[in-house]
Amino acid sequence: MRSRPDPAFVPPATDRTRPDLLGTFGMSASTHWLATATAQSVLERGGNAFDAAVAGAFVLHVVEPHLNGPGGDLTAVFATADDPTPVVLVGQGPAPTGATVEHFRAEGLDLVPGAGALAAAVPGAVDALLLLLRDHGTWELADVLAPAIGYARDGHPVTAGVVRTIGAVADLFRQHWPTSADRWLPGGAAPAVGDVVRNEALASVLDRLVAAGSADTASTDTASADATDGADAGRASRIDAARREWAEGFVATTVDAFVRAPHRHSSGTDHAGVLRAEDLADFRASYEPATTAEFRGHTIAKTGPWGQGPALLQALRMLEPLDDARLDPSSELGAHTVVEALKLALADRDAYYGDGDVPLDVLLSDAYTDDRRTCIGDRASATFRPGRVSGVEPVLPPLRTSVDTTGVAGVGEPTVPGARRGPVDERAEVPVEDRGEPFVAPDGDTRGDTCHIDVVDRWGNIVSATPSGGWLQSSPTIPELGFCLGTRLQMTWLEAGTSSTLRPGARPRTTLTPTLVLRDGVPVAALGSPGGDQQDQWQLLFLLRWIVGGYSPQQAIDAPALHTTAFPGSFWPRTWEPAGLVVEDRVGDAVIAGLEGRGHVVTRAGDWTLGRLSCVTRDPATGVLGAAANPRGAQGYAAGR
Repeated sequence: MRSRPDPAFVPPATDRTRPDLLGTFGMSASTHWLATATAQSVLERGGNAFDAAVAGAFVLHVVEPHLNGPGGDLTAVFATADDPTPVVLVGQGPAPTGATVEHFRAEGLDLVPGAGALAAAVPGAVDALLLLLRDHGTWELADVLAPAIGYARDGHPVTAGVVRTIGAVADLFRQHWPTSADRWLPGGAAPAVGDVVRNEALASVLDRLVAAGSADTASTDTASADATDGADAGRASRIDAARREWAEGFVATTVDAFVRAPHRHSSGTDHAGVLRAEDLADFRASYEPATTAEFRGHTIAKTGPWGQGPALLQALRMLEPLDDARLDPSSELGAHTVVEALKLALADRDAYYGDGDVPLDVLLSDAYTDDRRTCIGDRASATFRPGRVSGVEPVLPPLRTSVDTTGVAGVGEPTVPGARRGPVDERAEVPVEDRGEPFVAPDGDTRGDTCHIDVVDRWGNIVSATPSGGWLQSSPTIPELGFCLGTRLQMTWLEAGTSSTLRPGARPRTTLTPTLVLRDGVPVAALGSPGGDQQDQWQLLFLLRWIVGGYSPQQAIDAPALHTTAFPGSFWPRTWEPAGLVVEDRVGDAVIAGLEGRGHVVTRAGDWTLGRLSCVTRDPATGVLGAAANPRGAQGYAAGR
């Protein structure tokens, strides 16, 4: 499975920030060491990859509250030991019934705000995790939730990223979101790094889900028994009881009552939310076949076009027949070629993708891909260039390079704080606290968010999951629940006729985009990254270096990263930068100068700032498992044996 480095690529660094883990028992990797340790502990006690991933994901809700929460969403791609066919777990909730364009316009808005409960889709993460546990796990819900309940009730040492985020929005909390101030500013101040923080309200919510299942022990749901294909029907029934309690019980009614009170949004104005108990009751997570494409002997599996995942497939298809030297992101020619392919794919994303009739068969076809490849020139394009699909006339999203943010603090900042233009100043190192974390404005606007977890077990079960949304700065904390709602509706447009115009009951086009890689029809890797619009961009760099360049997984994660900003952002205020390109300085002055010479508008982001990938691998021929994790931000971790 391990290949030799491709001489057409810049050689990988000899020294790695972390070892490439190898073993035969089980591997876990995530964006926080506590989630990784939790997942691995489940494997050690006989659980499978799905038990482990669900336990780890619930821990991420607790320990990375600035990046995800129970009120958010989740997508995953997985395969089982019995069936290697990749499947997508859909935990992206739709827009509520009351979330109409007319309502938002009547509120005086021309964009869905980036913070505030009016931007909340129906929470999907919790139900999705419970569904995955019911159908493919083996453990009881009480055992899977025990680590998250423990970290919430007994506490855990808070990380620098959480502290920094709370500090960024402290004034918003004090002035406009008093319930969030009560939750995150004990005694009026943000916690210090390493302080033990607790969330008794969230622990109680999880306790009540377990209790709902215990109360349902005597009943067996026939549909659940069928869905689990002979597995313990009692366990499935208990999990379904917890799902009902979440969707139809106290959580739904508490959310409904809380969001009716107007509160400050990132627009600088006050609005009430429109999410109602009936919206939660109507939603259940689901499965669907993965969307796949072939690349250099591998099958890459992604979500459908209600997410941005197929854009990665489009980019890979454009790049596949090119010479290896044009696929190396560490060279001037390779970086330029990769970025130009990404611009074309992301332009198609914004023109065509959404929760509706998307001509994906055309967008991934040979003829269309060949035509798009001819658009990659020697100079950086500063034009938004979606392709043409016969019989389809897309309504394009607005192209704004700036938004009037008078009276709204902190909007329009770069994705990576500390990013700069111009040559490297050896005396001006990017602050350590800015590395690998999302940008959070004082009004709660967040870009570059999310967390991730991957798990593979000794039987061959494998899963890549990206929980997100409902981060502590997205909307006011609901005090009885200990968490807040997400803001995924900000990824919809209020202009009529676009592929992702806000529509009640439709899923917003999410940026959550986990990946499964197969060879000869068998899974060999699961990977993903936080980072909003950058998620597939950073994963593309990994895949090129690993599949083509012959890098090891850890070398591919460590290697210098970059991404384009030359498309409308998915996060409020949804601006773009024509020919914009953000790079880690480690790409090198000569490469950066060459890219600028080609017309790219380059922003330097420091040496270790871009990407928070993790991955697990499996060699079907030998049974050897592997894992690697991101060093940026000093928080991601891999473990296994």
